Amino acid sequence: MFSRRTAWDLAHNRYTEALETHRSSGRELLDLTASNPTTIGLDYHGEELLQSLADLDALTYQPAPQGLLSARQAVAAYYTEKGYILSAADLVLTTSTSEAYSFIFRLLCDPGDSILVPAPSYPLFDFLADLNDVKLVPYELVYDHGWQIEFESLRAALRGSQTEGRRCRAVLVVHPNNPTGSYAKLFELKELNRTCAANEMAIIADEVFLDFSLLEKPPLSFAANAEALTFTLSGLSKVSALPQMKVAWLATTGPEGPKKQALARLEVIADTYLSMSAPSQLALPRMLAERHIVQPQLMHRIRTNLVALDAALVTQDLCYRLDVEGGWYVVLRIPMLGSDEELVISLLQEMGVLLQPGHFFNFPADGYLVASLITSSAQFAEGIARALRFIAGR
Repeated sequence: MFSRRTAWDLAHNRYTEALETHRSSGRELLDLTASNPTTIGLDYHGEELLQSLADLDALTYQPAPQGLLSARQAVAAYYTEKGYILSAADLVLTTSTSEAYSFIFRLLCDPGDSILVPAPSYPLFDFLADLNDVKLVPYELVYDHGWQIEFESLRAALRGSQTEGRRCRAVLVVHPNNPTGSYAKLFELKELNRTCAANEMAIIADEVFLDFSLLEKPPLSFAANAEALTFTLSGLSKVSALPQMKVAWLATTGPEGPKKQALARLEVIADTYLSMSAPSQLALPRMLAERHIVQPQLMHRIRTNLVALDAALVTQDLCYRLDVEGGWYVVLRIPMLGSDEELVISLLQEMGVLLQPGHFFNFPADGYLVASLITSSAQFAEGIARALRFIAGR
C-alpha cells in the first residue's frame, strides 16, 4: 500500500527507549542535547514580535511565488550588512530549509540521481533524500588540527557515483558543519568550484549557523559565490532563534546563464506550492531584526559553556574536545571502550546526563560524543562534570 521511499524502520532504538523510560521515571535529567532555542531561557522582545504578525495587509491575498518583495528585500539587507550584494530577485522564500532542500533536489535531480554530502553531518538529509528520490553519496571530513574536506574522498565519491551510472548533480556543504562546527575555507571553496565546473554540478550551502562564529574574522558566505551555480540556505530558525515562525530562504548565485534558468524553474516550483503565509512574510523584517537581541545571548552562552568544558577537561587525560569554529555544538573525543550508544545510555541511566552518540551524525567510528553549547550554563557545567567522572571511572 505504501511507497518504498517511506519504508523506514520506525521502531524506537535503544537510546530513545532509554530516554523515554528515564523521563517517565521522574528522575533528574541534565539534557546536554538542547536544540530548541525557545526553551533555553532566552529573552525575546515578545510583544513586538507578536504585534508584527498583526499586519492588516495579511487579510489581502497577494500570491508571490518567490515571496513578497518587502520580505525578500529584508533578507537581501541582511546579506548587505555582512558585505554581500544580493538582489531580492535572487531569493526564494520557503517555510523551512527542509522545504528549500526539496525545491533544490527537485530542480536538479531526476529519480536516482546523486548528491555528495559530508560525513559527519546532520542525519536529516537521509530523510529528505528518500522523500525526493535522491541518492546521497558521502564524502569525508577529516580532523587534523581542525576539520577539513578530504577532497580525494570527494572525488572518489563522485567517481563511484558515475561508475554506478548515477548522475551526480551537486555537492552539499554545511557551513559551519553540524555537529563539527567547522567552516569551509577559501581554498576549499575554490576546489569545490573547480570540481563543480568540471562535472556540471551545483553547490548547495547550508548556512543556518553562519552567524554563530567563534573566529576572529567573519566567515565567508557562499551567497557571494559566482564561480559555480550555488544555492545558499538559511532561515529564522537559527538566525533569529525563531523555529516556530517557519521562515527560511534560498539564495541563487553563480554564472548568469545557469542562474537565470535556475531561478525561472524555482519560481514555478514555488508557485506550485505557495507555501509561505502572509503574516510571516509581512513580519519577516521585524523577526529578522530580532537576531540583534538573541544572537549576543546565544554567543555568550556558547562561550561560557566552552570555558566550563575546557576547565573540566584540564582535570583529566582521557577525553578532549575537538576544535570548534562556530555553531551550537561541540564534539568530545573519548576512549573507545565500547559503543558510543552503550556509553550514552549508561550515562543517562546512572548519572542522569543526556548526550548524543557520534553515530547519529555518521562519525567514522566509536569514540565521539556530541553536546549542545546552548544548554543552560549551570546544567551544562554539572552535566559535563558528571559525564567526565563517569568516563574516568569506567
